[in-house]
Amino acid sequence: MKRAMSIRSGWRQAALACLLCFASTTVWAQAKVITPDYQPPKVVYDFYLDDPQKINAAIFWIRSLINPLQAAPYNMDPTLDMDIVVIIHGTEIVTVAKKNEDKYADAVARMRYYANLGVDFHVCGLAAEDYDYDREDFQDFITLVPSAFTDLVHYQQQGYAVIKPEVFVRTESIESMR
Repeated sequence: MKRAMSIRSGWRQAALACLLCFASTTVWAQAKVITPDYQPPKVVYDFYLDDPQKINAAIFWIRSLINPLQAAPYNMDPTLDMDIVVIIHGTEIVTVAKKNEDKYADAVARMRYYANLGVDFHVCGLAAEDYDYDREDFQDFITLVPSAFTDLVHYQQQGYAVIKPEVFVRTESIESMR
């Protein structure tokens, strides 16, 4: 008797699992992409990286905000509708030093592109001192601020969302992970 109940219970569980799987597949197939009424963003990116080479990956975080908002259904203009600040205060500070422009040419070109779209790039003055840099050592699109932390607090008090890119080193290709 217990075995018969166990078999029936097993069949019920299997049938329920199949039903849930079918229902969720049906719901997923019928799901709509929801695009909320989105206000123009006020964002401050907190760049504090342990390796200057990670700057390229961190810059993709800016692209991941701007590109979707430029496209339908939002159709925002970054120069008019977006308020974005990047605060640099980790090892990536060397990427915006003029003397390193050749070494970090791709990153500098991309940051300059975003600066031309209205993104403000700030460098922490305390970090600049640590690296023995002065204002004139930085690219022309850089604003030197007294402290990254006072800058972050200022923007948070103004209602900016804070995004801190986490950049991991991928040890395998996407194809091998699939």
